[in-house]
Amino acid sequence: MIKKELIENFRKQADFIALNKLKNGDKKKQTKILNKEIKKYCELLIKEETGKYLDCSEQDNSVLLNQILLITYASYVVMLEARHKLWNYEYMSFTRRIGELWEVFCKIPFYYPLKELEIIAAPKYKKVQENFENKSFEYIDSLAIDETQKRILKYYYSIPWRMLDSGNIKLELDLHFRQNGQDYNCDFKSGFGSNEKGNVNRILLVGSFYKNINDRQRAVLFVRQEEKKNNHYLQTLKQSPFWECYCSDECYKKIEYFTGFDIKKWIDDNIDWENDISNNFRDYLKENGLIEYLKW
Repeated sequence: MIKKELIENFRKQADFIALNKLKNGDKKKQTKILNKEIKKYCELLIKEETGKYLDCSEQDNSVLLNQILLITYASYVVMLEARHKLWNYEYMSFTRRIGELWEVFCKIPFYYPLKELEIIAAPKYKKVQENFENKSFEYIDSLAIDETQKRILKYYYSIPWRMLDSGNIKLELDLHFRQNGQDYNCDFKSGFGSNEKGNVNRILLVGSFYKNINDRQRAVLFVRQEEKKNNHYLQTLKQSPFWECYCSDECYKKIEYFTGFDIKKWIDDNIDWENDISNNFRDYLKENGLIEYLKW
């Protein structure tokens, strides 16, 4: 199916959902139901498309990936329109939502790659902690000191771990994959605002864990927005020894490097937010200074 047909199909589906599954009441609940139902329809179309390419050649894989991206984008157009009909977007809700959708979109080539890679599970914090602790205790036990001194050293070693435990550290990021013997742990960010200090500190902490697990671990940060030299938080991450950071076009080039798919070209050839969304929605976004956040 071509893009125009897909968008119209999703619009019909959104109208059906609004008529048959949404009741008057809490807008947040209505929005949740709407998004869930459109996503379900999107997954159904993707499943049908995937069934056509059970034994994929590389060329078929490229065609399949193209269709999945097209279906996903069409669902985004209508999901944003339909939500706006229920509940007018304001700055925070719109920018947050665009970031969420962009992340999911950029991860698709990793799940349908043209190059060999394996999606893996994130390392478990408790397991990492236990490994560090075992190695440290083995070293302490090897020291030529008495047992009381060893217990004291182990006690002081455990203090920062207890502090970290109180913060509920999680090592799970947005994407984890293995390629050519290297494990990549990836975070996707739409951008970094003026209130990102806590978030940046968390990202640095997680990155430091990956840096110290083993030499096979690499932490990669993909950022949708163009790099701004005066963005202190992004510069802090870029200059740290823990993260490889890629912004805007560099981000897309790196995704292509990993997956073999030129996602930037696909975006340029297929995504046209201003002409694909409805006129009313486009006018609203322009009037409220939100249209620029549709720049991918």
